[in-house]
Amino acid sequence: MNYPSSVKIVEVGPRDGLQNEKVAVDVATKVELISRLTDAGLTTIEAGSFVSPKWVPQMAGSDEVFAELPSHANTTYTALTPNMKGLERAIACGVKEVAVFAAASESFSQKNINCSIAESIDRFRPVAKEALSAGLAVRGYISCVVGCPYQGAVDGEAVTQVAAQLLAMGCYEVSLGDTIGVGTPAAIETLLNGLLKDIAPEQLAIHAHDTYGQALANILRALQLGISTVDSSVAGLGGCPYAKGASGNIATEDLVYMLDGLGIHHGIDLPKLVAAGNYISQKLNRTNGSKVGIALQ
Repeated sequence: MNYPSSVKIVEVGPRDGLQNEKVAVDVATKVELISRLTDAGLTTIEAGSFVSPKWVPQMAGSDEVFAELPSHANTTYTALTPNMKGLERAIACGVKEVAVFAAASESFSQKNINCSIAESIDRFRPVAKEALSAGLAVRGYISCVVGCPYQGAVDGEAVTQVAAQLLAMGCYEVSLGDTIGVGTPAAIETLLNGLLKDIAPEQLAIHAHDTYGQALANILRALQLGISTVDSSVAGLGGCPYAKGASGNIATEDLVYMLDGLGIHHGIDLPKLVAAGNYISQKLNRTNGSKVGIALQ
């Protein structure tokens, strides 16, 4: 079986993870978490989101977080920027990479961001154009690539169309989110076989939630099909607020342990990563969502 020789891990815990946790986290705790993740060797960390705190209270203080982050030549701190106002804040904070997000499900798009898929793409085009002209890299996310909590199964062709539009507007990479974690390796294979007809594997990333315990298996199948970028969240933080019962992203610790077993390079110090997961779990007063984190305590 062929696997990539190395995998890039995109750590989404400080944003996608924390924004769905019930316990509020202050700026100092966020900065300490991100510093620990940087020290563990993570080179891409989603550190915040420039959205209105009214809609996502956990992302309040992102400006302060970016202002206090350690300068690190090997680490890129990224931010979610859903609109032009958010992008302006990100640029003011010196952010070097931003992300926009669409859905492959019309129902989810309406419930999540109050517009159709086409309208969301139209909103993001000027954001991406302005970001690129300012010298920033732009990443795209697609939610509900396998299933939706409102409409059920999602057609792979819808995912392909959204991915093509995100790439056309200048996104260097599109992250495929199994938002409610219903995917299986067979579903991921079918999805990727469709996407890879027109899109290079290096332009795609996998973002798996572990609701049904399938995340590692789904990531493994994606790796076998040539995907070499994986999103994960330290201590398995997060979930989806719009999807009943949706548990967190795959834990970064569990992903790293699997990659170690496959002999795939990732550049991360597992003991330091486990310590970071234990740190934030204690701050949130919750059980560590990483099986490896618990096993190595």
